[in-house]
Amino acid sequence: MRVMHGKPAHGVGAAVGKRVLGTLGAVALTAGLLSACGGDEEPPADSAAMSSAGPEESTPSPEPSADEQDPEASPSEPSSEPSGDGTDEGAGDDAGEGTAKPGEDEGDGAGDDESSEPGDGTSQGEGKPDGKGGDKGPKEEEPEKPDYIEYGEVSNRVGKLQQRLQDLGYFVTSVDKAYGGETQQAIFALQKAGGLYRDGVVGDATQNAADDGVVPKAQTSSGKVLEIDIDRQLVLAVDNGKVVKVINASSGNGETYEAKGATYTAYTPRGSFAVFREVNGMHSSALELGDMWRPKFFTGGIAVHGSASVPAFPASHGCVRVSNSAMDWIWDTWGAPSGTPVVVY
Repeated sequence: MRVMHGKPAHGVGAAVGKRVLGTLGAVALTAGLLSACGGDEEPPADSAAMSSAGPEESTPSPEPSADEQDPEASPSEPSSEPSGDGTDEGAGDDAGEGTAKPGEDEGDGAGDDESSEPGDGTSQGEGKPDGKGGDKGPKEEEPEKPDYIEYGEVSNRVGKLQQRLQDLGYFVTSVDKAYGGETQQAIFALQKAGGLYRDGVVGDATQNAADDGVVPKAQTSSGKVLEIDIDRQLVLAVDNGKVVKVINASSGNGETYEAKGATYTAYTPRGSFAVFREVNGMHSSALELGDMWRPKFFTGGIAVHGSASVPAFPASHGCVRVSNSAMDWIWDTWGAPSGTPVVVY
């Protein structure tokens, strides 16, 4: 039996039943696991890879294998997207993610009041279950809450957890006491940062990580940088060495795939790059591998972009997926314009 690090072993039978219900919604995510990246423009000479080696790699944390069921309980919460065709620069200028041939881009009631008639001494509630003279049934006890938190729960303790995650810098926009897709993305990120099993269930280990303030450290020390931690599948928005935001991500899964008669590898390159192209809208792959929300390309056809499906493990064709709402934050709040350094390690 696998040990679920994000949840206590106490009450295993009940916990497993709860987790099955909580994870059924994950099936909806798998339909979109192969959304793609792409664009056939290569970066200009002054914004191409600035060095061939990134910072020292971090120690990988446990994660489900690619053939395991997606642990997400529901899709990431999409942000409002324009109904138009975005700002594509023309047909045929995109390609799918992955490693392509040279010159070709890759691609969440009160009871009754009791009173007596004057002088008769008779209670109006007589004979009723809640009257003075009536029989009272057994008091119903409220069901005991499980000793873990999972997708779908609405409670004050969820609100407290959301506030803690927000304070630590994990991407949570609303403290609404409801464990939905956005909260699940933040829990995935926390579990990744803490080296815990990535199941989205908040058991003792995950709660302790939140209480202890577990946050990944930046690898850069100056300037505004997008750091991408491939081993832990995280995107960090870093400003002068301080981690401003921690975002769940999913990068290339390393598998080969075919598109339009060619074979590609779903690979996300490591190194130091810079944003050289961005599309403020929905962008479609010319290799017909899927769509990208507001992509920011940093090498070849590889981009950081929004997606409705961001599981807790590598699943893309090579691009780096984040939730649509997280991508909106990168664009509209944090910035990351062309020229912003992107360090992949």
